[in-house]
Amino acid sequence: MATGADSVEGGASGAGRATLPSLVSPLTERQRERRRIVALCLPFLALLLFSGVVPLTEMARISVSEKRLVTEGFTPEYYRRLVTDPYYRTIAVNTLWFALATTVASIAVAVPVAHALEKYDLPAKSAILTVLSFPNSLPGIVAAFMIIVLFGNTGLITNVLAAFSGRSPIDLATATSVVGLFFAYLYSMIPRALLLLRGTYAEVNTDAEEAARSLGASPLATFRYVTLPQIKPGLVGAFVLVFRTALAIFGTILILKSLLVWTLQIDREIAQGFNIAQASAMATVWFAFVLAFTFLTLRYTSAEVSI
Repeated sequence: MATGADSVEGGASGAGRATLPSLVSPLTERQRERRRIVALCLPFLALLLFSGVVPLTEMARISVSEKRLVTEGFTPEYYRRLVTDPYYRTIAVNTLWFALATTVASIAVAVPVAHALEKYDLPAKSAILTVLSFPNSLPGIVAAFMIIVLFGNTGLITNVLAAFSGRSPIDLATATSVVGLFFAYLYSMIPRALLLLRGTYAEVNTDAEEAARSLGASPLATFRYVTLPQIKPGLVGAFVLVFRTALAIFGTILILKSLLVWTLQIDREIAQGFNIAQASAMATVWFAFVLAFTFLTLRYTSAEVSI
């Protein structure tokens, strides 16, 4: 004799079996809505599968393969090398400290700029916004060449400094140094931080700021105790976005080669000896770190930062 639980289970199974037919030939408005959702999401899911899941899975398989050119066997050797070899540990440290330094500098510049754009009626504001957002459309290679044009041996700023100081332009050139790379990173990262912070500033409660000023608070105190707590989610979101950008930059570092970072070493592993297994291990570690970092830090912000 069937029990009530069996009946419920059978009903649930029947509902599950009816899902696919209901998507093909929906009978109710709820089923038609589900079909629209599936149809809208299907292109993204296909893209995610073939350009995300499949390549990442294959990359992870290659990183633990015993064979050099064929995915066979299992070995953690390439991951062990990343942990135990001082060469790779130094690259990891270089990547993290440089990404952190450029992230902090980018946000430090973007905050006052976003503040000025949202709080003051600036002349030619549209033109200013266009100029500030323009670097978002440029690849890193172009940013690197711009740094060379400005700070290289024959760079504009280099020659101006040489004219005033009397020193040789070669001695003053910084395009291919860490300083030049630092400015190249900032060129690509500041507009991204600014884009997110402007949206955050647009939601600031101006009445609270005006109340603080009417009570005698200075502009600095108003910013510290009233504005800053309100833009904190945007600051965290900007940190996540810009830090990930710094970790992912490749074109700029490929041209300037001022510092050996993770992405550049992945390229060298493939270009110099075709060590694809080691490159895959580095790429897998990079992906896992960025994904974990993103999920962890997004818990502390309500700003919309894509995964």
